[in-house]
Amino acid sequence: MEERANIERELRLLGELAPAGYFVALHIRFAAPLMTFHTYDKAWVDRYTAQAYAMRDPMTAWGFSTEGAARWSEIEVPDTFGIMREAAQYGLKFGVQLAYGPISSRSIAGLARGDREFTDAERDRAARIFARMHDMTDPPENLTRAQVEALRLVADGDRHAAAAAKLGISESALKARLTSARQRLMARTTAEAIQRAKDARLL
Repeated sequence: MEERANIERELRLLGELAPAGYFVALHIRFAAPLMTFHTYDKAWVDRYTAQAYAMRDPMTAWGFSTEGAARWSEIEVPDTFGIMREAAQYGLKFGVQLAYGPISSRSIAGLARGDREFTDAERDRAARIFARMHDMTDPPENLTRAQVEALRLVADGDRHAAAAAKLGISESALKARLTSARQRLMARTTAEAIQRAKDARLL
């Protein structure tokens, strides 16, 4: 899928800028992102998740209140729980925070390195890459009626044959509808397409 290849290309470019890893949350709607990608150390991700730091992270708070790009050291949001100090113990000593898009569909990312601060050029390049990622993953405003019907039946538990029979179409025609829905939602699987459609209030 061309869209997926484009996303992976942009992620590789971000990875080149962030030797200690990155975390990308695209199109956060109703408190949940439509897509996430990360290369942070697994031990830190596990710790972050177990402690529910996402709700307390000062960098995330900044991302919801500000659109732009800034070094972590420049962001003056109180770190009441010492999350950034703890992150440094996992190699995330220096970072850049990115926030892009309207608050109703905000994308937020953090890039880290352990050796030095990000330069202005690196920060600005990361911001451009991230903006492209946000724009290329903007969810569709709607799906076709045929796509919605196919996804809804599968979501309700119907197997392909049963769903096709209910719609009065062949099983191959149903699969074609599901494939087109996956492509439109940039999803790898039908289950992922269903979840993204629900998150975007399209289903």
